[in-house]
Amino acid sequence: MEDEINRMHFKTVDIDGVELFYREAGDVDKPTMLLLHGFPSASHMFRDLIPLLMKDYHVIAPDFPGFGQTVTPDNFTFTFENLTKYTENFLKRLKLDSFYMYVFDYGAPIGFRIASRHPDWIKGIVSQNGNAYQAGLGPKWAERAEFWHNPTEEKRVQYRNAFSPEVIINQYLQGSQKEHVSPDGYTLDIAYTSKKAYADHQLDLIFDYQDNVANYPVFQKYFRQYQPKLLAIWGENDQSFIPAGAEAFLDDLPNAKVVLIDAGHFALETHAEVVAAQIIQMFEY
Repeated sequence: MEDEINRMHFKTVDIDGVELFYREAGDVDKPTMLLLHGFPSASHMFRDLIPLLMKDYHVIAPDFPGFGQTVTPDNFTFTFENLTKYTENFLKRLKLDSFYMYVFDYGAPIGFRIASRHPDWIKGIVSQNGNAYQAGLGPKWAERAEFWHNPTEEKRVQYRNAFSPEVIINQYLQGSQKEHVSPDGYTLDIAYTSKKAYADHQLDLIFDYQDNVANYPVFQKYFRQYQPKLLAIWGENDQSFIPAGAEAFLDDLPNAKVVLIDAGHFALETHAEVVAAQIIQMFEY
């Protein structure tokens, strides 16, 4: 039994026609830590963090529809609302209704939707470069807003370069201690981007990201009303979600803890041990 607890399990479950892949580790009798990944990655981005948490938590890390190993039907609708619905149904299927939640990048608006709809599910939140405030949007988002307001086919085509190997590698290396960034993460991400229709699905999500920004006031209202215990741990050199997004949590959650680390967007690639230590200290039980 002890051996099984200390091993990673790789599983799939059918959620309304979606073969949803997830990683599971740790003792089910301990508090659950739900890990929600970002773009263009999947649950493999937590490959260094999970072993550091599994002695203290029951860890669950799904791949969203359209990402990683999760298989979606051809008619799947790629919006953040729909990704949230499937993630919520996944949690219900696993009977997970009390957990800590780690959100990163795309995982943040999905996780914050779930939290605002089921505040009783949430024991605490870790936001690692997981934005919920206008202040946290880096300069590139002005260009994205122009696309949202004037979504021509020409502009949509231009965003296909977001899935090029060079851009993905730069997402990992920019602002990071490059000599400590393993190629494993971005190489696997690049492989996943070669899947059929991947680019079209992701372009739909880039366009739909405006709905996340529109929901920031909803997320902020949840923070103010329910005051969840929150750790905002941020790669301070991130150009997508800048450190002001971490500090902004304090406007609604004065007891939140903000930790800035010398890392880029994918802070776990270089600072998994630092992040794990902060989580275990923050949510000591």
